[in-house]
Amino acid sequence: MACPFICVMFAKVQVGPEMRRGIAELNGEGEVAGGVVILRSGKNAREVIAAVKDKLETLKSSLPEGVEIVTTYDRSQLIDRAIDNLSGKLLEEFIVVAVVCALFLWHVRSALVAIISLPLGLCIAFIVMHFQGLNANIMSLGGIAIAVGAMVDAAIVMIENAHKRLEEWQHQHPDATLDNKTRWQVITDASVEVGPALFISLLIITLSFIPIFTLEGQEGRLFGPLAFTKTYAMAGAALLAIVVIPILMGYWIRGKIPPESSNPLNRFLIRVYHPLLLKVLHWPKTTLLVAALSVLTVLWPLNKVGGEFLPQINEGDLLYMPSTLPGISAAEAASMLQKTDKLIMSVPEVARVFGKTGKAETATDSAPLEMVETTIQLKPQDQWRPGMTMDKIIEELDNTVRLPGLANLWVPPIRNRIDMLSTGIKSPIGIKVSGTVLADIDTMAEQIEEVARTVPGVASALAERLEGGRYINVEINREKAARYGMTVADVQLFVTSAVGGAMVGETVEGIARYPINLRYPQSWRDSPQALRQLPILTPMKQQITLADVADVKVSTGPSMLKTENARPTSWIYIDARDRDMVSVVHDLQKAIAEKVQLKPGTSVAFSGQFELLERANHKLKLMVPMTLMIIFVLLYLAFRRVGEALLIISSVPFALVGGIWLLWWMGFHLSVATGTGFIALAGVAAEFGVVMLMYLRHAIEAEPSLNNPQTFSEQKLDEALYHGAVLRVRPKSDDGGGDYRWSAADSVGNRSRVRGDEPDCRADDWRHDHRAFAVAVYYPGGV
Repeated sequence: MACPFICVMFAKVQVGPEMRRGIAELNGEGEVAGGVVILRSGKNAREVIAAVKDKLETLKSSLPEGVEIVTTYDRSQLIDRAIDNLSGKLLEEFIVVAVVCALFLWHVRSALVAIISLPLGLCIAFIVMHFQGLNANIMSLGGIAIAVGAMVDAAIVMIENAHKRLEEWQHQHPDATLDNKTRWQVITDASVEVGPALFISLLIITLSFIPIFTLEGQEGRLFGPLAFTKTYAMAGAALLAIVVIPILMGYWIRGKIPPESSNPLNRFLIRVYHPLLLKVLHWPKTTLLVAALSVLTVLWPLNKVGGEFLPQINEGDLLYMPSTLPGISAAEAASMLQKTDKLIMSVPEVARVFGKTGKAETATDSAPLEMVETTIQLKPQDQWRPGMTMDKIIEELDNTVRLPGLANLWVPPIRNRIDMLSTGIKSPIGIKVSGTVLADIDTMAEQIEEVARTVPGVASALAERLEGGRYINVEINREKAARYGMTVADVQLFVTSAVGGAMVGETVEGIARYPINLRYPQSWRDSPQALRQLPILTPMKQQITLADVADVKVSTGPSMLKTENARPTSWIYIDARDRDMVSVVHDLQKAIAEKVQLKPGTSVAFSGQFELLERANHKLKLMVPMTLMIIFVLLYLAFRRVGEALLIISSVPFALVGGIWLLWWMGFHLSVATGTGFIALAGVAAEFGVVMLMYLRHAIEAEPSLNNPQTFSEQKLDEALYHGAVLRVRPKSDDGGGDYRWSAADSVGNRSRVRGDEPDCRADDWRHDHRAFAVAVYYPGGV
């Protein structure tokens, strides 16, 4: 007769948790349940965050009493702050450029021709951005900001040349009245005279960003939008220069054109430039020697200027990611997390702290229990203590949170996520030790950790331990198992189900499904001794214990294995502070080579941001010379003379001198950002040279005696050069003023961009101070 059995007859039925793999904590007050919103690739972060906020508002009414939803990290605040700030600076920049154009052209309607080219060019750029799917962010708007000053260059030069030709016509026909047809013809001739060279010069600026388009990975995604928007804006400006600007000049440049000498600003510039140019023309070789020596002076600041992948960006929030040794229990992890959060909250500038250790309930998070990620929301800057900066807050946090076994790391949240996705390293500098023997890898990593702590600029260093895990091994004795009619698979199946648990069913509770697991009670499996006494029923119906067929013992092994190129690898996390990354890495390489003896089969490689910097430098070293060759070909096509093309190319180093000295003076480091600024500078310097050389050629061609070897004289040449250089001060100065506008706009408000992007602007800012000297002096003296 069949007898039904129910679970309670032979087992204890209870609801139990799964193994804890993650812990969340808020403000040092205790554990909480946390959620993470994952943005799909290619989606607009600002729109998604706004939709999430709306959804959270609708959920509040359905929450149980005493339960609330607290936002612990909101990227939209950074996005809104950055976009609003940069948009305001773009408006200020536009106004300053307009004022500069009006001051130099000294003619309202002529200035309007140059000014109107800005919104038209920007509309072209924004239309292309829309169809390409580029969002308005810091970098895309930054590309617009860099291009604005250069976009009016062609319009300014064409307007000035039209002024000059109209003024000459009046001098040649003092008793005649300029009719509409003649005025259009004069303006057309003036446009044709300078149009091709201006188009080539704007095309050079556009092509100068080719190296930026070839950047890969993080740096490519970051600077790609900047390169695209700047290219679109400059391409639009080039199109407007040859199509729209001449038409606008024909309609708007009317009435009496003020002579260049009537502008007090132009008179002042000519008065300053006149004696300098006379000395240059009198001592051309000395001028070239001084110019060459000025280039050599950059060797000193280059040796003093450090290097980094990208400047630190103040995101407004911080991420605390300490490194600790493996093997920590869930209870210890929870206690440590609460202690660190409470200490962080003690700093007055901290508004909220959300700590997480271990992994989230998602398949994409593989973090071990000892991996801590604490998001720190800071109060608005106007609520900080007087004199407090982000660096001072990090220093105070680092001194406050000091627990044994923790190596502190304070990083910007977004920057850290990008770095981890790119290299897997959470710290700015990472060292990877690879080999074949785990013990040798651990030994080398520990030695490098000790050496790294002695290097100046290293704030913390911690090496992962491959061999730090504790395991209970069940080693099955095949002979003993065979005596009882059991195979290795039979014993393994028993251990898996009795100790690990066997899923025998599933229960549905509402919309959730929960597994039903069957296994031995906790007391039967909580120690090696208890495991040895686990009862086993053999196929021959004999009652034996696990100790009869297997050895149960505790052993050590790797807590987690990482491999690269099929080789086990240990990572060493290094945080650098108060010193540039490249200098720290160079000292680390030197110290490791001198003090660490690598064992056979092991190797050391640097990773983190240094790896990204090396990749970007390698790409730029390849592409910059190729781009210069393309620009040289364009210059040759424009002037049909190799010497003149070489003259313009050789002027580019002179334009870089001022930027390099300024980097040293302001304490910035060389990085991909400053490299982008110097590339933009080189393109504009070449454009400036094209315009200057064009004027000098026109001046020489206008003097008939210089075209005949019989009548050629040095005096006539000097007079022609003087005429081409001094009497063309206005367009060159106005062109330069178009970029001085950025410094003026930058001083009106706080900053045009967050601090991390400043070097990109600063290298491009000061260029005209030195470029005006290099080109305006070097070209007449060189010719």
